[in-house]
Amino acid sequence: RQILKGLPMRTGNPALNDKTFENFGVFRRDTAAEQAPSGVMTINGTAQKTMFLLLLALGTACFTWSKTFAAVEANPAAALPWAFGGAIVGLITALVICFKHTWAPTLAPVYALAEGLFLGGVSASFEAQYPGIVIQAVGGTFGTLAGLLLAYQSGLIRATENFKLGIVAATGGICLVYLISMIGGFFGFPIPYIHAAGPVGIAFSLFVVVIAALNLVLDFDFIEQAAERGAPKYLEWYGAFALMVTLVWLYMEILRLPAKLRSRD
Repeated sequence: RQILKGLPMRTGNPALNDKTFENFGVFRRDTAAEQAPSGVMTINGTAQKTMFLLLLALGTACFTWSKTFAAVEANPAAALPWAFGGAIVGLITALVICFKHTWAPTLAPVYALAEGLFLGGVSASFEAQYPGIVIQAVGGTFGTLAGLLLAYQSGLIRATENFKLGIVAATGGICLVYLISMIGGFFGFPIPYIHAAGPVGIAFSLFVVVIAALNLVLDFDFIEQAAERGAPKYLEWYGAFALMVTLVWLYMEILRLPAKLRSRD
């Protein structure tokens, strides 16, 4: 049995950390292929499960989207209970998966369905205010995913140790800023400018979009290294879930950016 000791596997994704793939009875690829071919994580398997989760999210997103635009005049409030419920279920499910990796095959689809409800409601609300913004955000998200995957596979972008350290630090800083802003908002003292449509707010959103996108590179590297070392099969679902977490974050940040730009008009 080989454990992934001494292997730097940093990522800014909270679902993937240094200990995610440790202590799972991981095989080496050269022996695992013969000993347990059906029980070993593969990149193709992770990609297929990611596509499945995306389809589930799309299905429930269409449901909450239709709630908003069911009438002649858009009514975002109609989708609010579904979106709010999806956000709560998604958060709880994500936390459980992070602590119980073996539950990922069962709970990852639940997370995707819940996030779809949330994203559909939020997207419809933005679309009602800024027509056409959702297709821009969807195109930007998947265009970024495709571009970075191509750059990673071709070797144009490499997840070096310094690269990983920089992205992890930046991601942690963004999370801290959002946390402070949220807590301050409860007491009437939110962090000024970053959520506004001014130059500072737009620059902040651009920075966050870049960092969220670069987290995909770290996720690719993390999953690739785990697959090469024969991580357990169920971690395909965990890897797909982790990619979903990053994609949801990236989509939300891309959605906010053009909203800020268009609100200046």
